Amino acid sequence: MRKLNKMGPIVLGIVLLVGLWQLVTVLGGHDAALFPPPLAVFTALLATIKDGSIFDHIQISLFRFFSGYLLAVIVAVVLGLFLGRWLKIWAVIDPIVQVLRPVSPIAWSPFIVLWFGIGNMPAIVIIFIAAFFPVLLSTVSAVKKVDAVYLCVAANFEMSQFDLLRKIVFPAAFPMIVNGLHMALGSAWIFLVAGEMVGAQSGLGFLIVDARNSLSLDLVMAAIIVIGVLGLLLDKAIRYFETWVAKIWGGQGV
Repeated sequence: MRKLNKMGPIVLGIVLLVGLWQLVTVLGGHDAALFPPPLAVFTALLATIKDGSIFDHIQISLFRFFSGYLLAVIVAVVLGLFLGRWLKIWAVIDPIVQVLRPVSPIAWSPFIVLWFGIGNMPAIVIIFIAAFFPVLLSTVSAVKKVDAVYLCVAANFEMSQFDLLRKIVFPAAFPMIVNGLHMALGSAWIFLVAGEMVGAQSGLGFLIVDARNSLSLDLVMAAIIVIGVLGLLLDKAIRYFETWVAKIWGGQGV
């Protein structure tokens, strides 16, 4: 019953959105080829499900996404743990990060395609760039805010820097780091589609470009819906992860 109560607003929101969409197509007087109605989009989506092509695109998109995102998380967290402890080095690195961070990953696409060619790598690199900076900055900030009491205890036990980071700093900072993982996930998922539009021959972003070139706007809309639903599922997954982290480490500090 509790799950049904939670699903109620979601279902209602979807129904209202589809209803508004249908209303716009009827009252707006738009050509169905230019602004496809819900039924046409559903039919196009059903056709890709039947022939299995949509699953191929989803599979390759998720592979690229998780490859770029997880690599960015690992590199950014490791660097953030060290840079958050060695603030003199961070004082030198921080201005560089602040200059590069606002630059859209797509702005690097001409170089990325020249360096990595076409295929999986351009999309993976763009996703990496999109996810890297939010995780790095949240990690450095989290490490700076670790309670000094923990560091004093570690010093009394004469812990090595590696053990200090692994046993004290990382667990204490992790609940805050997870917030950065959440922000990075949304940013990386957005730029996944953009990356696949630039240098890929498959994936959901490529599907949108290919369908647009053939003027199949019902298929474009279907791909957009799939991207949105997958993004929602990923967001829910990271929220559950945040809740789990809060229960495990959030109230304990270490």
